[in-house]
Amino acid sequence: MQPILIIGFFMSLNIKIVLIKTWHPGNIGAVARAMKNMGLHNLTLVDPVDFPSEEATSRAGQATDILEQATVVSTLKEAIDDCTMVIGTSARDRTIKLPSLSAESCGQQVVAEQVKGNVAIVFGRERMGLHNDEIQQCHFQLNIDANPDYPVLNLSQAVQLVCYEVFKAANTAQNEAPQESEYPLHKELALFHEHLEQTMHDIGFTNEKHPGLAFDHLKALYRRARPTRKELSILRGFLNAAQNSKPKN
Repeated sequence: MQPILIIGFFMSLNIKIVLIKTWHPGNIGAVARAMKNMGLHNLTLVDPVDFPSEEATSRAGQATDILEQATVVSTLKEAIDDCTMVIGTSARDRTIKLPSLSAESCGQQVVAEQVKGNVAIVFGRERMGLHNDEIQQCHFQLNIDANPDYPVLNLSQAVQLVCYEVFKAANTAQNEAPQESEYPLHKELALFHEHLEQTMHDIGFTNEKHPGLAFDHLKALYRRARPTRKELSILRGFLNAAQNSKPKN
């Protein structure tokens, strides 16, 4: 296959790398370089501490175009509202666990998914990673295998490893035909969660002593299940029927 076709294929990938509150601007530049090495171009920065920055530009090398085109937003929700799948990187297990992916399976998953809609791979703060409320906005958790005696990766190293797996998977999938979009956007799923929470309250299902406990587990259930747009529409109809069937005083 001619290189021009490969380049065109990679430039069309609907995959965004999302960095949350990056502290060191040099890491942002190094991430841009890692992305361009592997054919990715869509960088989103959530509340960066120092950006734009000369240090970021210096560390980016020939990838300054990635920095110039980067999207800067205030919250993770803004970054992923248009995504059908969100993968959060974290080395820590959480109370409500998400389905786990390796770097290799992550690459395969996002390349297969991106033909249906935007996909985000989210990386947290250099020292603290992702907060619990941020990981709970994701469909999958990505764990990068490393030496258990010292498993901590630099931010740009982690991005490089993941982008490499995306690059490998994309090379394999270049000739596959695009599929029709079927999964809801993150913002549509968020509206369903709001509808679900309100319905639970309306029908008296919510435990007033622990109002969020059952709701959090149900949200985790629907993230794992990943309902299609049609299935989500059926669920919304079911919630409407449940609300309308509540006896009126």
